[in-house]
Amino acid sequence: MDMSNRQIYQVVIEHQASYSYSLELEAGERVTISDKKGNGWAWCINREGIGVWVPEKYLERKEHIGITLFDYSSAELTVIIGERLTFIKEESGWIWCTNQKGQNGWVPLYKVKKL
Repeated sequence: MDMSNRQIYQVVIEHQASYSYSLELEAGERVTISDKKGNGWAWCINREGIGVWVPEKYLERKEHIGITLFDYSSAELTVIIGERLTFIKEESGWIWCTNQKGQNGWVPLYKVKKL
């Protein structure tokens, strides 16, 4: 993809990653879905017992069992005011982006502004 066409966002509110770990899920992976919900996200637990937030749109749900429809990473970025991020996609109030060190992760949309 031509990087010159990428949207750049600037951090306006500092963000500290919520969890010290992240989880990579592959499409077709089975997870347990808890009753904990948050604005388009579901708390899911993998077979090793690790819990992360997953966009509800990424799940085929059958009661408390979910099958992931897409590959997914729960990685969050810790960012500081003024930092620039390259936008990749938006999902339920968060953006998946790349920081200037080349790391990918989620950042809340309200903590950034489009340049």
